[in-house]
Amino acid sequence: MKKTNKYLKYKKSSAFTLIEMVIVLFIIGLLMLLIIPNLNAQKQKAENKTDAALVTTIQTQIDLYEDDIEKPVTLEKLKTVGAINDKQVKQAKKANITIDNQGRVSLNK
Repeated sequence: MKKTNKYLKYKKSSAFTLIEMVIVLFIIGLLMLLIIPNLNAQKQKAENKTDAALVTTIQTQIDLYEDDIEKPVTLEKLKTVGAINDKQVKQAKKANITIDNQGRVSLNK
């Protein structure tokens, strides 16, 4: 019986220590601090490119349908003639895209 107690006393357990866990969590926290601001910047970049592409699309549709649409051109008139769809109109209003009296599209941020 004494022999088994001696064996249990010297047996090493294979587990993480508290110090190792704290170091790993600290490293993960540092990585999160570096990654999260970059994600927000990338999201903003993607939104800006999407808005610019929508401006280009609307301007192209105005140029294509300039003869058919009476002036001043509006997003609703473009939607009526089928140049743009409902989703594009909603996105243009959300991005604050406007059309002036000469038919030029601008992004107002």
